[in-house]
Amino acid sequence: MTDQPVTDYEVGQDNIHPFGLDIHNPVFVVSALFIIAFVLLTLAFQAEATAFFGWLRPFLTSTFDWFFLLSANVFVVFCLMLVITPLGSVRLGGQDAKPDYSYIGWFAMLFAAGMGIGLMFFGVSEPMSHFASSMGGTSLEEGLRTDWAPLGAAAGSVDEARNLGMAATIFHWALHPWSIYAVVALALAFFAFNRDLPLTLRSAFYPIFGEAVWGWTGHIIDTLAVFATLFGLATSLGFGTEQALAGLNYLFGTPTGNGARVALISVITAAALISVLRGLDGGVKVLSEINIGLAALLMVFVMIVGPTAAIFDSIVSGGVAYVKELLPLSNPFGREDANFSQGWTAFYWAWWISWSPFVGMFIARVSRGRTVREFVICVIFVPTLVCVLWMGAFGGTAIAQVMANPDAAVSAAPLELKLFEMLKPLPLAWLTSLLGIVLVIVFFVTSSDSGSLVIDTITAGGKTDAPVSQRVFWCTFEGLVAAALLLVGGSQALTGLQAMAVSTGFPFTIVLLLLCVSLFIGLNQARKEMTGA
Repeated sequence: MTDQPVTDYEVGQDNIHPFGLDIHNPVFVVSALFIIAFVLLTLAFQAEATAFFGWLRPFLTSTFDWFFLLSANVFVVFCLMLVITPLGSVRLGGQDAKPDYSYIGWFAMLFAAGMGIGLMFFGVSEPMSHFASSMGGTSLEEGLRTDWAPLGAAAGSVDEARNLGMAATIFHWALHPWSIYAVVALALAFFAFNRDLPLTLRSAFYPIFGEAVWGWTGHIIDTLAVFATLFGLATSLGFGTEQALAGLNYLFGTPTGNGARVALISVITAAALISVLRGLDGGVKVLSEINIGLAALLMVFVMIVGPTAAIFDSIVSGGVAYVKELLPLSNPFGREDANFSQGWTAFYWAWWISWSPFVGMFIARVSRGRTVREFVICVIFVPTLVCVLWMGAFGGTAIAQVMANPDAAVSAAPLELKLFEMLKPLPLAWLTSLLGIVLVIVFFVTSSDSGSLVIDTITAGGKTDAPVSQRVFWCTFEGLVAAALLLVGGSQALTGLQAMAVSTGFPFTIVLLLLCVSLFIGLNQARKEMTGA
């Protein structure tokens, strides 16, 4: 596989160039037309769309929860195998390749792309939801079901409920999602940097399908990747919009209706377009480093001025509980806690899988020069540790407030307001709440910019230097899709977003399972070339 044939696809004979564009015709045209039709039909038939989305997500998560859980376990095991076997010595870009970015810049970009908005939205609300449910209390959530008891039984004490709640939260944000990202990112990076194939999903399937990846087999793979990326991204943007609007209303009394949703998405999309025009290093990289710095500052502040002892107890005890309960929580069969495995875990895994082409390609682009072992360890374990710290700081503070006062405002607050109600009793609450809004908005901007970069790369046939106008097109449509799905949601504004994330995540799970096979074949061949075997 060292001498790949030069195909029409690679040299661009299959591309068209109207209006100065450089696009891969089938993938770009099919994807663009589908997205345009989806936005128009969703807005034209809002009542029907609302009913359909309300049915779609619970149907998929209740029917295929076992498939999502089992597949995510496969991705974790596969990544761990790469760390402990000789395959981990393969270097992305060749044995003499050097990293393009420092560890700090690299971590900032991969983490901001991977989970920024989600951590802001769920950092307080999810630990509290699981804490209340594990005590047998009333569900705290407004958009996701939480009427479950961890592993089928209620906790015996408040401390145990807190630990189980933290374990369940960490489970959704640690090894499993980052293993999903790592598989996609590693496959893209290896076949692009080591085999000189286009930086697009179809290239990663060359060992399985051969020359067919340059035809309709590849077109289908890339088109699925575009749909999954767009709807996974729209889900995150929807969460960010709801939280930013709630925060602005909380601080300044601004409106929160559909008009405000559209206005905020428009403003933030415009900011993302400016970032697009500045390019990767001048846009996403700078914003990611600023945002990670601000997020770390907010987390350290909460740890210092909040209930410090309770926070560190949540971090340590929650982390231990996560390790202890990892296998039971990961079990895809015979679950007694169906609402947890279906309403939470299956949705999360589908969301991460639909989000994976975006995060994976973005990580791949900035990871040249890393060994496979270094890549997997850094992409999986470093973010896992940060997630444990983050959830312990924010979720642990909120739980401590409720344990001290069951009537604390954070207990009854809507999901999107829990972060701000948690900050309210702490010093400088107005300033830290404003910082929280800024973080959500900047994470929104970096996600939209990064997402447009990834989708454009896929639809341009793997080119990383396609015209900026194409990224502007996709950046604009990301905002339109998020706005359309929020508008049809009514009182449950996130329903449509969640439904589309799950619906695209399901077929793409099959794609990722095949991707593991193809990546193993490719890495095994590269290892043999290194050793001369």
